[in-house]
Amino acid sequence: RAKELGRNKAVYYTAEMNAGSRKQLALETNLRKAIERNQLRLFYQPKVDINRNMIVGVEALLRWKHPTMGFISPLDFIPVAENSGLIVPIGEWVMKTAFTQLKQWHNAGFSELTVAVNLSSAQLSRPGFEDFVAEALGVSGLDGRMTELEITENMAMENIDSAITVLESLKCMGVSIAMDDFGTGYSSLNYLRRLPIDIVKIDKSFVREIPDSAEDVSIASTIIAMAQSLKLSVIVEGVENVRQLNFFRQQGVNFVQGYLFSKPVPASEILKILESQTIAGTVNLVK
Repeated sequence: RAKELGRNKAVYYTAEMNAGSRKQLALETNLRKAIERNQLRLFYQPKVDINRNMIVGVEALLRWKHPTMGFISPLDFIPVAENSGLIVPIGEWVMKTAFTQLKQWHNAGFSELTVAVNLSSAQLSRPGFEDFVAEALGVSGLDGRMTELEITENMAMENIDSAITVLESLKCMGVSIAMDDFGTGYSSLNYLRRLPIDIVKIDKSFVREIPDSAEDVSIASTIIAMAQSLKLSVIVEGVENVRQLNFFRQQGVNFVQGYLFSKPVPASEILKILESQTIAGTVNLVK
């Protein structure tokens, strides 16, 4: 616990620490079993082009349904996966599965669809990661230009020189790089402009109170203006109502995700959505 607080700290022992440790250990044990027993699943959330009034991509999101505990929140099991090192095999599985699924959608006639996959710090810093991505693309038969890999500001800042090298290698494969949760980290704009990114994703924490919060309106507008000046695409997450949608439309944003259009759903539901293009809001509310 002292190390978690930044090292060189002293903390008093409490019984709750044992209880927390036991819970984390149990979760890690169950997660290992989940990997072995194929209990992990990918859900996908549509990315909507509000100018063309159509779905142009999906984001792959990891879900875990335990046979007795039901769905376990990613907020609970992702940190366990990261701390235990399980995030690396899980991340590899996610990428391979998402790429294979996208190829199936392409074969079904939706050849312009893209997929976004979130990366972890452990993946980005793992030696040979670029080779793994190249292999995943080759096995799935995907063109790298149809894929997006998402990193966070803090991930990139851990070792920016190494991150730049890896990201540039990925871009040589045609892969787009997205900066996820933009504005929530502690990075310097001076460093950020060095990163070879293509997309900025505005975190939903800045979207929730728009347009009623003047502070959030100012933050979102500033991020959008900065991204546009750098010729970066902008994706807004967490759009849940028409007022938010109209605000970002007026700001010149093209791409949004959120419950206004669809929550994350299994691959089978995405196919139905693509075939009908009539998810809640996509046709009627966006016009």
